[in-house]
Amino acid sequence: MKVTVLGLGSMGTALAGAFLDAGHETTVWNRSAGKDEALVARGAARAATAAEAVGASPLVVACLSDYDAVHGLLGPLAGELRGRTLVNLTSGSPEQARTSASWAAGHGIGYLDGAIMSTPPGIGSAAVMLLYSGSSEAFAEHRETLASLGDPVDLGDDAGVASLYDTALLGMMWATLGGWLQGVALTGADKVDAATFTPVAIRWMTAVNGFMNTYAPQVDAGVYPGDDATLGVHLGAVEHLVHASAARGLDPRLPELFKTLIGQAVAAGHGGDSYARLIETVRAGGRA
Repeated sequence: MKVTVLGLGSMGTALAGAFLDAGHETTVWNRSAGKDEALVARGAARAATAAEAVGASPLVVACLSDYDAVHGLLGPLAGELRGRTLVNLTSGSPEQARTSASWAAGHGIGYLDGAIMSTPPGIGSAAVMLLYSGSSEAFAEHRETLASLGDPVDLGDDAGVASLYDTALLGMMWATLGGWLQGVALTGADKVDAATFTPVAIRWMTAVNGFMNTYAPQVDAGVYPGDDATLGVHLGAVEHLVHASAARGLDPRLPELFKTLIGQAVAAGHGGDSYARLIETVRAGGRA
């Protein structure tokens, strides 16, 4: 398969490199000169213009700074893109993705919006997910080629869903890393190295994964039986975290946030429900 990569920042360079490693004829273009030299040395074709790059391949992958940059570059090239597939791996919002998909459909362009769930060093590994949403026909046609970048996960025809998942998953990442840092600081205050604490924390995440699988059906059903641990039990436990953090002079804001969320639900009469009950507080904008 011939493929074009537009944008050669660190991620775009990694994408083009993965295509080359998989044996695809890869054309590259970047607005500023010089970033393609290593790729050209590996066998990539250098396009002098964006129009030339688009015309070189049936599959065009864009990884630019933002959606404004994508539309500024490709808006004038709609005619050249007609009949081709555009895979937009630029970070943005679901609304931007849907607007881009509508634009592409109006110009006869197959469109997939994507989210890269990795940093550049992970590109090319089957262990890495890349999320795609948009044209099911385009995904089916190019799935094998896209698998050169990582495991391609199809999220359906709504082009905004990949960005939606991306935003939600990044939120989970920051929350998890925030909790890990709190744990590292807490244990570190008692002379435990982060490298000693972390393997135990990673093993604990296996249990946390199980909690999510248990709670997901409860959230969907709107029924929250406290069969494993009630919010009342969680409240008592989180108070220990608040106390231990404060006693060691640590920033208590994260555990106090947990205490506030749980305490609101308990005060509202939901102390016998599971942790999943807190989805109602999140959905209600913080009101229990």
